[in-house]
Amino acid sequence: MTSALLRPAVAADEPFLWEMLYEASHAADQGLTVVDLETIPALSRYVEGWGVESDLGVIGGPAESPCGAAWLRLLTGADAAYGYVDDATPELAIAVAPRARGTGLGTAMLERLVADAAGRYPAMSLSVREDNPARRLYQHVGFVDVPRSQIVNRAGTTSITMVLRLR
Repeated sequence: MTSALLRPAVAADEPFLWEMLYEASHAADQGLTVVDLETIPALSRYVEGWGVESDLGVIGGPAESPCGAAWLRLLTGADAAYGYVDDATPELAIAVAPRARGTGLGTAMLERLVADAAGRYPAMSLSVREDNPARRLYQHVGFVDVPRSQIVNRAGTTSITMVLRLR
C-alpha cells in the first residue's frame, strides 16, 4: 500500500474495532462470532467502551470501507490482559481485514501508532502467537520478547508477550 489512508480511532469506531478484534484474536479458528467476543472478558476488555481518555488508535483504509485498525488500551489491575507488562504500558491490538493483507497497511498503521504513542506512553506491549508471521513486523519495529512470558493461549498454542520501549 503506497499511501495508506490513516486516521485516529474515535469512540464511533467501536463496532469496527469489534470486527478487527475478531481478526486479531483468530476467533474464526475457534468457531466464534464477533458477538461471542463480547461475552469473553479476556477479549472484550480490548474494545468494550472504546474511546476513554487513555485509548489511542489508528484506523486504516478508505473512509467508506476501513480495512484495518491498530489500537492501544491501558489495561491494569483486574483488567490486565494477555500482553500485560505493567500499569503504565498499554497493550496493542492490531488487525488487517483479509482483503487488505500483504498491502503494507499493517506496517503503516503500526508505525503511525508508535509515533502517536511516543509522547504519551513509555512503552507498549502485545501478546502474539509464537508462529504468527506478524511477529516479524513487531520485531522490525523494535518490539522484543519479554523474558519468560510464554503462555499457552486459549487456542492451545504458545503466545509470547513483546514490548517496545518508547522512551
